Amino acid sequence: MLRKHAVLICSALFVLGLSVSVAVRADEWKYLGSSHVNGRVDHDNIHVGKSDGRFRAIQLRVSGGPIEFQRVVVHYGNGSQEEVAVRESIPSGGKTRAIDLPGERRMIESVEIWYAKERVHSSPKVSLYGIR
Repeated sequence: MLRKHAVLICSALFVLGLSVSVAVRADEWKYLGSSHVNGRVDHDNIHVGKSDGRFRAIQLRVSGGPIEFQRVVVHYGNGSQEEVAVRESIPSGGKTRAIDLPGERRMIESVEIWYAKERVHSSPKVSLYGIR
């Protein structure tokens, strides 16, 4: 009887572990595009496109020097747009929090970014990621 319970418990733990690993893989960030800050203050539009699918959140990652984000606007596949709050300075190697997109998962046409670099002689890069 004790052995039967132990087998059932082990089986249940195995199934639980398998389902957790599948859920973790489903939450992997997908690279959507990038741009470089060329001037002291810059404005870029990272084109994503409808073919990349639907996303529930985005994240901006910074490399090559710190970037101060001033404004971020997400343009959706249905023609609507939304400004998301990202008014902060992100150091090189840093990233924003996961920025949730309201409603159901949405197709992103592009993400428009206004930003400034903090060092004159750097060429920082901002990379856009999405999560389904």
